Amino acid sequence: MTRQRLFLFVIALLLIVLSWWQIAAARTGLVVQSLSRDGIPMLYVAPNARSQKMPGVLIAHGFAGSKQLMLGYAYTLAHAGYAVMLWDFSGHGANNKPLTRSLQADLDTAYKALLTQRGVEPQRVAVLGHSMGSGAAMTAAIQQSDRFTATVAISPTKAAVTPQVPTNLQIQAGSWEPRFVVNAQQLLQRAGGEGQGRSLIIIPNAEHITILFRHVSHQAAKTWLDRSFGIQTFSSYIDNRMTWYGVHLFAWLLVLGAVAPVIANGILRQPPRIWQRFPAGGVSDLLFQAAIQARNSDIISKSDRLKSWIGLILSPLGAIGILALLNRNTDIASLGGVLVGGALGIWFYAAGIVWLLANLRLPRLTLAGLGLGLGLFLLLWVAFGAMAQVAWLQWWLVPVRLQLWLWLSLLCFPWLLASGIAQQQSRIKTRFIWWLGQSLVLVIGLLATIQILPQIGFIFLLLPIFPLFLAMFAIASAAVKDIWAFAIGCSLFFSWAIAAAFPLVG
Repeated sequence: MTRQRLFLFVIALLLIVLSWWQIAAARTGLVVQSLSRDGIPMLYVAPNARSQKMPGVLIAHGFAGSKQLMLGYAYTLAHAGYAVMLWDFSGHGANNKPLTRSLQADLDTAYKALLTQRGVEPQRVAVLGHSMGSGAAMTAAIQQSDRFTATVAISPTKAAVTPQVPTNLQIQAGSWEPRFVVNAQQLLQRAGGEGQGRSLIIIPNAEHITILFRHVSHQAAKTWLDRSFGIQTFSSYIDNRMTWYGVHLFAWLLVLGAVAPVIANGILRQPPRIWQRFPAGGVSDLLFQAAIQARNSDIISKSDRLKSWIGLILSPLGAIGILALLNRNTDIASLGGVLVGGALGIWFYAAGIVWLLANLRLPRLTLAGLGLGLGLFLLLWVAFGAMAQVAWLQWWLVPVRLQLWLWLSLLCFPWLLASGIAQQQSRIKTRFIWWLGQSLVLVIGLLATIQILPQIGFIFLLLPIFPLFLAMFAIASAAVKDIWAFAIGCSLFFSWAIAAAFPLVG
């Protein structure tokens, strides 16, 4: 390892330690307790050692979310003196029940669990929800208005609001999610307009996901609840956890850049010891020579590059065609027992096959590539998910999701193998162009798919996330270089993320 790589490695380790320290600091002075009621995973967050009664808040996540996704509101409110209960709706996060049970039943279970916590005042309870959870929150506050003093609906869906119920309704929407802004304005009008326990706040420079991490949104909710309960709370807490999560992820990518080339070169310069036990000219020697040949593949011609670009551009057509055919005889929104995620996997599979056929070349798979691929998966798994588990995403998969992960890995593999072939032997500038091209084709292709198959329209809200994943994969490709290692590691990782996020159905 060169001095430069060693320096990057040491800096990365320091950033990782600092990030974890900052994430842990967010819990200082709080009780954070995991519990379960009727099979529903819950998380209770409250001030530590409070002698007086506390107002309680139920916090409901949105579609394809989890209790971790709403922690910014939970920490902000808990530091201000509120007792907060979060949970995973059926089919979401760590809740292994399919999404068949009523959302209201899950919310009611969480409400009862909140009231059993020490120090929570039953007469002072509010409910806050995002997207799908906002509909559940408003419905509960309408149907059981005696339970809830205030309601906060973020990126709201529909609800039968009136000028009388729910009590003390605040509506929030991000300035970059125009459809939800329109819906919020309509809700406000039906609820009686601004004033008299009604308020609409537009969070600047936020869309459907990023609104959850905006300090402005957290503080607006806290201020509204303070006003509704007639109390005055003071807290200097600002939720910067996602900033430190980004630092943590960046540091692990530095580790990848520093270590992966060293490991790859070490494997390919001489056979590993286990291979050396076999006689020269035996199977081990053949495998080693295959690894060398795969590493020193032929120079990619301009015609090969052109074929890759044509394949990339045409790939969404194959994906749309396959999904349209499947839609004739099956519910594509529920393919594989997972809402939307199965259809997304099929999309990547069909698009990847088209892209691979255009390349008309396939590198050899070697033991070295397989080992590097598994190592890449483990590094990405830790880099992206270890902190996500306590910051914003239910990363640990329940058993039923582990089964989904296996077949989703196979579906995602062709696209990432084609992507690795396309970027083979590319320089930094060329890799950036490939990242930009893939991002545009992916986003435009998925938009076209949604137009034809609107039942998987939830993908629209996730479009800003895909270029971020592709950027990670571009960095991984540059560091690892071995095509099979890149495809194996990234497909295992990407499919894990899909299996972790999308809801389960029966």
